[in-house]
Amino acid sequence: MPRDTLTRDQIVTTAVQLLDDEGLEGLNMRSLGKRLGAAPTAVYWHVKNKDDLVVLVGDHVWQEVELPGIDPADWRTAAVAMADGLHAMLCRHPWLVQALGSHLFYGPGKARYDDHSLAVYEAAGFTGAEADRAAAAVFTYVLGNAVGASAQASLTRRLGRDGGDPEQLFQETLAKATEVAERFPRLRARLGSAAADYNAAPDDTYATGLHALLDGLTAAM
Repeated sequence: MPRDTLTRDQIVTTAVQLLDDEGLEGLNMRSLGKRLGAAPTAVYWHVKNKDDLVVLVGDHVWQEVELPGIDPADWRTAAVAMADGLHAMLCRHPWLVQALGSHLFYGPGKARYDDHSLAVYEAAGFTGAEADRAAAAVFTYVLGNAVGASAQASLTRRLGRDGGDPEQLFQETLAKATEVAERFPRLRARLGSAAADYNAAPDDTYATGLHALLDGLTAAM
């Protein structure tokens, strides 16, 4: 595809697909150009470098989070919807979790989410710095809960590139973790339960923690 027919939207859409398939470590201008049917140099007419592309694409996927209506009498429904939407987006694009640790994201997509998040907590009665802290606390909680999925996706890709068997490694690691857990009474008592799976947690752990966090923020007002 010649550079004069290549658009930024095409680059962004294709980069999202590449990142979803190959992760942050698999993104380079050569691979992106191949998917676009264009020379790598054509991409540079639209983005300065890989870091700029990651910031552009990362801001783009923030647009996927739907913004709920806000009812001051039922603000928690909106708060939970925004948190759940963000969590689902981060799990769809696990590379973004990794990129948040190495890039400074900004742009209309993220600003749109951040602004609406503040509106939710202001509707709840949080003011000024209180609204900022509430929004930041929930964002940090959601991000932390998406780290496991991001790490597993990255590890699976790396093992696949190295010719390893991800499932076999997970099972071997689980067996080693079980041996260690046998030495600790509370962990030993949970062996055989769903919580015994490597890096697992009981069902509804995310939802329980989110509601507990919102309870605590409300109580601190």
